[in-house]
Amino acid sequence: MKKHYKTIVLSDLHLGIKNSRVKEVVEFLKGHTCDTLILNGDIIDGWQLKKSGSWKSKHTKFFKLIMKWLAKNDTKVIYLRGNHDDFLDEVLPFSLGNFSIKKHHILRSGDAKYYVVHGDIFDTVTTKLKWLAKLGDIGYTLLLWLNRHYNNYRVKKGLPYYSLSQVVKQKVKQAVNFISDFEEQLAEVAKANRCQGVICGHIHQPANKMIGNIHYLNSGDWVETMSALVEDDHGHWEVVYYADWVKAQTPVTAPETNVAPQEAWVLQPA
Repeated sequence: MKKHYKTIVLSDLHLGIKNSRVKEVVEFLKGHTCDTLILNGDIIDGWQLKKSGSWKSKHTKFFKLIMKWLAKNDTKVIYLRGNHDDFLDEVLPFSLGNFSIKKHHILRSGDAKYYVVHGDIFDTVTTKLKWLAKLGDIGYTLLLWLNRHYNNYRVKKGLPYYSLSQVVKQKVKQAVNFISDFEEQLAEVAKANRCQGVICGHIHQPANKMIGNIHYLNSGDWVETMSALVEDDHGHWEVVYYADWVKAQTPVTAPETNVAPQEAWVLQPA
């Protein structure tokens, strides 16, 4: 049975690169429904598609599913522009029925308001030093390539998965955040817009925490962490990981016993 949420937020699918987990995100969406779906930037990786990336049928299936949600489920879909899909600047703002494309969005959740934005506009690397950001993107792509081949080797040796690229990128992003105060800037922007929370993506680090009196949420990515933000009907938010969701869907097999079910509970007369 599909689980229903008031809101689902996805970001950083990077459709067009080899390492995008589009099959997993489609499977995740097929197991859920929601009133509002927010695609919070870097859904399509325009940077890679201009270079070595390729568009495949599995990427088209994602958008076919979104169109199905719009038509059959009456889901409101909000696509927010990210830095890798900055080609959307050519059509912003756009609205057609329940589908819209924006730079940012104000979302009401319970008694609170959340400022929803991809987050790259508050990252000094991707705004003031775009050439450096693209250089970093090339390096990250190389890391993902190395990671894939390294883990193929580990599988053959019977070793568990190790995310080389995630560890390296986390260290790089921590330096970026130290310089630009990424999370603090987003919290301040939420305050400036009279919001009690902020929802972003961009840095591929899922989060659900408080920064002062601002509720900071990050939806993560669908390259490695495979995570989403979900809101229930009571305004409660949580980070859902695909791996945990899959485990929850796996039926638990009861242990076998040698005792007949009916006979085991019958009291025998003395």
